[in-house]
Amino acid sequence: MKSLGVALLFTLLAIGARADLTAVLAERNLEKRARKALENADRALKAARHAYEHGRIDPARSALEELRESVELAHASLRQTGKDPVRSPRPFKHAEIKTRALLRRLKHFQDRMAVDDQEMVEPVSRTVETIHEDLLLGIMGKRKWGGK
Repeated sequence: MKSLGVALLFTLLAIGARADLTAVLAERNLEKRARKALENADRALKAARHAYEHGRIDPARSALEELRESVELAHASLRQTGKDPVRSPRPFKHAEIKTRALLRRLKHFQDRMAVDDQEMVEPVSRTVETIHEDLLLGIMGKRKWGGK
């Protein structure tokens, strides 16, 4: 009975996470959308960690996918603003700091996993790392930042 309750809880968390991302997409202000997407990524990482600690691999994978989608949405939203990160660094710097923290926490999460399960974090880490690097280079003026 207890395992059924735990399974139901994880199912509801997965549905809730998808609903959160849908709500983030409804935000019209692109900078706020990016910020909300990164907050959602943070929640998704917590959900992945919690699911994995309770032996729920599939919900952990789903939460990691949610994290990846959220970071990609934040990045795309910032690009769509058409702003130059050198001239208007605030939202870009916020995203750079958040993605750096997510990378650190993903690495910690991966290090605590069983060796056979660590591969599920790799593609997510690569995506977040690529986006973090793009943000950082944009802020430093080393990369041309495309608008819409």
